[in-house]
Amino acid sequence: MRSMSSAVRVTVGVLLLIGGLLGALPVLGFWMIPLGLLVLSIDFQWARKGYLSIILWLRKKKQRRREKKREP
Repeated sequence: MRSMSSAVRVTVGVLLLIGGLLGALPVLGFWMIPLGLLVLSIDFQWARKGYLSIILWLRKKKQRRREKKREP
């Protein structure tokens, strides 16, 4: 049973990553890449590192925007 759920997670994660690469299409988008990495991070260390690096990048970007708003 456990291997079946792992196979489902890997399949869903890969499909989300592929959908994210087609980000120019209306329904599919770049938002699917972090979600795919999040699903894959349960089973794979490399995906966990990729997901965490995206999260850190987004936090830094958000912090820079806040700092720009404070400056007159």
